[in-house]
Amino acid sequence: MADKNTEDPGRRKFLKNTGIAAGGVVGGSLLGGFLTDQFISEDTEKESKQTDNRQPDRARMFFNRFEDFVVLEQATELIFPKDDNGPGAIELDVPYYIDRQLAGSWGINGDDYRRGPFAKQHDNLESDSKADYARENRGKIFLEGLRQMNRTSQKRFDTTFDQANDDQKSEIMSDLEDGKIEMNTVPSDGFFALLKQATQEGAFCDPLYGGNKNMDGWRMKDFPGAQTSYRNVIEKDEFVDMEPVSLTDYQKNS
Repeated sequence: MADKNTEDPGRRKFLKNTGIAAGGVVGGSLLGGFLTDQFISEDTEKESKQTDNRQPDRARMFFNRFEDFVVLEQATELIFPKDDNGPGAIELDVPYYIDRQLAGSWGINGDDYRRGPFAKQHDNLESDSKADYARENRGKIFLEGLRQMNRTSQKRFDTTFDQANDDQKSEIMSDLEDGKIEMNTVPSDGFFALLKQATQEGAFCDPLYGGNKNMDGWRMKDFPGAQTSYRNVIEKDEFVDMEPVSLTDYQKNS
């Protein structure tokens, strides 16, 4: 693992252009709720012919179209790319974390106040708040945002987003962040902020929630996780490198 005190030269140009940095440790959203009919694609197209050759213990709960999911994979990897410090979003299972959250109450804004008035104009809102004031829920915002990214890629570069080269992907992501991609549910910079937040959560949440695979996100931060006690190290003067512990480690196996 690279020295954390030195600047990593391997970050993608997208990060340099937009100033995105994955921040500190953030927790996962609470899981809950059930799949609802509103998440079923209005598109009756068949699943992509591409084969999903991922771990057999992983299954998509929200994204019933594989072509939407691969856009999500590439978008999260741009926000949190693999480099000398450790794995990127795809290896950390960030896309599966987001899929789980969207399939639960977070995806339907189940715990949010959902009565009007809704914001008719988002110009005076910060990007981080725009999705919160949208009429549509997070699930619908994600579906529209990812599909608009794919349509934009096909229109500009005659290829799908996941097949575009790094410069082309970065161009679309930068336009998304700047609010230049046409969307109906929320301005695209609001969707970008939501996507960035969910990506960071998936990279640093407890693996219980489906992301941070093998706790490698925590290892990049030297974060010890859900330790039961620090009694043995609390009085030590030097930094103690502890093997991280997940909440799943406390679950009894039958």
